[in-house]
Amino acid sequence: MITVRTRIAPSPTGDPHVGTAYIALFNYCFAKQYGGEFILRIEDTDQLRSNRKSEQQILDALRWLGITWSEGPDVGGPHGPYRQSERSDIYKQYIKQLVSMGHAFPCFCTAEELNQMRAEQYARGETPRYDGRALLLSKEDVAQRLAAGRPHVIRMKVPSEGVCVVPDMLRGDVEIPWNHIDMQVLMKTDGLPTYFLANVVDDHLMGITHVLRGEEWLSSAAKLILLYEYFGWELPRLCHMPLLRNPDKSKLSKRKNQTSLTFYERIGFMPEAMLNYLGRMGWSMPDAREKFSLQEMVGNFDMSRVSLGGPVFDIEKLSWLNGQWLRDMPVEKFAMRMQQWAFRPEHTMKIASLVQSRVETFSQVVSLAGFFFTDGVSPDVKLFESKNLSSNQVRQLMQLILWKLESLPQWEKNVIISTIKTVVESMKLTFRDAMPLMFAAITGRANSVSVLDSMEILGLDLTCFRLHQALDLLGGVSEKEKKEWKNLMDLAV
Repeated sequence: MITVRTRIAPSPTGDPHVGTAYIALFNYCFAKQYGGEFILRIEDTDQLRSNRKSEQQILDALRWLGITWSEGPDVGGPHGPYRQSERSDIYKQYIKQLVSMGHAFPCFCTAEELNQMRAEQYARGETPRYDGRALLLSKEDVAQRLAAGRPHVIRMKVPSEGVCVVPDMLRGDVEIPWNHIDMQVLMKTDGLPTYFLANVVDDHLMGITHVLRGEEWLSSAAKLILLYEYFGWELPRLCHMPLLRNPDKSKLSKRKNQTSLTFYERIGFMPEAMLNYLGRMGWSMPDAREKFSLQEMVGNFDMSRVSLGGPVFDIEKLSWLNGQWLRDMPVEKFAMRMQQWAFRPEHTMKIASLVQSRVETFSQVVSLAGFFFTDGVSPDVKLFESKNLSSNQVRQLMQLILWKLESLPQWEKNVIISTIKTVVESMKLTFRDAMPLMFAAITGRANSVSVLDSMEILGLDLTCFRLHQALDLLGGVSEKEKKEWKNLMDLAV
């Protein structure tokens, strides 16, 4: 009897996402329900966006929730290394195998050539996809280009006719026409693999038996199945979980909802409640109870109870459930957990270093630094009135700063300063024009401890959350304004 092995493979390119935790939870429960293993792998082949700080945040967030793994980059294991960036030689070996078998080929097309090809396809009313032009090159031509060191990628061959049948654990057989599938790039010009190759090779070598992932990957499942066929490997069981949705049924995104696990940890949600809530996303206990532990979910887990309807991630419902967990604790445990949340040593030290020189009694700390311990603040709208800026300029400046901050790959004071300066200079304003607005939005006051240090301590998610709140207080930003300001930012920043 085979040992069930599942995995989660997040990309370390930002804050840990609740969607990652959702998929990790279901993989964990499925494996444990069968006495199997759950492993963690880091997909960090995007060298421009991946970073170790983000990786550590993901590991910390999953452990905060109570999800553990038997193999991973931090704990090791027999199938390592568990970072894809450290497995390049392995992928190159399998790329050579695919090329030699005639299942993949080098493509020398430039970005300009590909853009022109797609534009012509659009003009003809066709679905843009690679047209296979590199396959028309002779062996001699290909050899000469390779010998000359011409930049190239490796693409996989894809049938042009027929359908691929994707066996899905929740949906049964799903048919995807091959003429909808592009000739996927498997190896980039930098010699690193794309998700599709690395995913298949790693899952095979790591003995993954079941792949539970988001349904947004269903349309690309044919590419994975084809690679398994090319290699002659057994396909793991596939299961595409329903996507988490915003209350308006759109795909969960930070534009409409808070998606960072770090955000929920920092504003005082219990990890047990968060796991409980994620477990209710498209799944239910046999007795329909709403409050249950991770151990209870594992003990009662059954994939047949997963609903394909898009589960709605509603922070109000999460807050209600968190309240149930808080009220059900003995008061002694409640006090202990509250102390652990409010006075984490590292967090407290950062705040103490900012307020110590500004207070004369401990009681003054509360009014000066209380904003560090809340999810949002309630600034007076008058704090956003500026002598140098119109009300529209105030909103525009704050929106542009927010957009730029949300896209930062790292969150450090010097990067925050540089980002704000870039925005104000693009608007032909000064740094001083922006600072009063930041003080009001982040601290709720006209002045306080250093707002830039405060933003670094609060983190990207809480900082951006408060900027969103401030913009809402000022009347929000229309879709027309967003489009106009986005164009200005792309041109000037």
